[in-house]
Amino acid sequence: MIELAYKVLGFLLTLGVLVVIHELGHYIVARWCGVKVLRFSVGFGRVIASRRFGPDQTEWALSAIPLGGYVKMADEREGDISPADAARAFNRQNVWKRIAIAAAGPAANLLLAIVLFAGTFMSGVPGQRALLAEPGPGSAAAAAGIRSGDLVVEIDGEAVRSWQDLRWRITKAQGRDVVNMAVLPAGPRAGDPPQTRVLSIAALQTSDWEGNALGALGLRADFGPPLIGELVAGKPAERAGLRPEDRIVGVNGEAIRSPSDVATITNANAGVPLVFRVERKGRVEEITVVPEAAAQAGKIVGMAGLRLKIDPAAADRLAITMRYGPVEALAEGARKTWELSVFTLKMLGRIVTGQASLKNISGPLTMADFAGQSVQAGTLVFVGYLALISISLGVLNLLPVPLLDGGHLLYYFAEVLKGSPVSDRAFEVGQRIGMAMLAVLMGLALFNDVSRLF
Repeated sequence: MIELAYKVLGFLLTLGVLVVIHELGHYIVARWCGVKVLRFSVGFGRVIASRRFGPDQTEWALSAIPLGGYVKMADEREGDISPADAARAFNRQNVWKRIAIAAAGPAANLLLAIVLFAGTFMSGVPGQRALLAEPGPGSAAAAAGIRSGDLVVEIDGEAVRSWQDLRWRITKAQGRDVVNMAVLPAGPRAGDPPQTRVLSIAALQTSDWEGNALGALGLRADFGPPLIGELVAGKPAERAGLRPEDRIVGVNGEAIRSPSDVATITNANAGVPLVFRVERKGRVEEITVVPEAAAQAGKIVGMAGLRLKIDPAAADRLAITMRYGPVEALAEGARKTWELSVFTLKMLGRIVTGQASLKNISGPLTMADFAGQSVQAGTLVFVGYLALISISLGVLNLLPVPLLDGGHLLYYFAEVLKGSPVSDRAFEVGQRIGMAMLAVLMGLALFNDVSRLF
């Protein structure tokens, strides 16, 4: 029940903030352009609460369906207006003013993302150094010459300051064959200048990009041997004799450097005896655990029944905080917003061409789920999530699809080229096409949401 409350709260906060900012963009620019605004609504459908104020007595409303909003302006195509307001009708404005008003909503969302990211950069973003563990044999990382203790400092000339940066730089390279990694070697090579490793990403499948692409490449964070935090009563790990605070240093002779290493091995070995090498009170012991078979996401995986944690000393060693001054934070926020906007467009292109899965399209249920998780994770995480969704909303609204802001911009730019507005017939056909496209998109998004739930 508490988790559901967080999801509802996170969803309403996310949607409320983004819709208000988006519509405020339209409202403010419309007022600057001299257009009379009749109603500012958060939500669609029946108005459930409203109040009029401002020089034009604009109606500020809350409507029943909380999945968007709108700004209603005086427009002779939508009803009669008084002669005194005729000059302030939207349809009477020149095309450049109409372009500015239509573009203002998405622009407001992108500006919001810049400000939110800048705020997180000024507060300090916690992260971990991109220190790598030994890659698995036969992996792309092993073929590239990656070794345990290598610290990634650049990908294709772009700085990597944290593990999060590393994940993002690799994700951005989707669709390419290789990336160039600059690493600072460990061990006796420490102190040497960065060395270049050419990492092949061509073999990654769509499912790898949707899951753990770094893991599929053999790139693993070096947290050091994990500790057992909890044991699930009656499960294989407890029955075998593992105890809380045991340090897992190896499984079946393979060195363990993070909790995910243990999960990878146990998940792949349902019903197969595994020899856990653990450190316990200064002694090393070997304990055989047989993971039980369990259904997970339509697959049978092995489950040992233990919850692991990172050694606090290792976590402190890897922890970093990235903090910037106001000017640098704004510049970094703008850079990140630009990168994510371009990436969003590229991913949409890959979905359209079949190079990326339609499963990447999510709807309100997934949005509520992630919003709830981010609220629970803390203010900094929620603000970052809000910035990401704001970028998505801004970019999607700029697509040249009728009914969206980008569709209106398409009409206006066509008007600039032909010297006159598009015909009513063309506008009507476009609206119908847009409604059909959005209906299909929403249906697909809801289908994906329900599929993830069940």
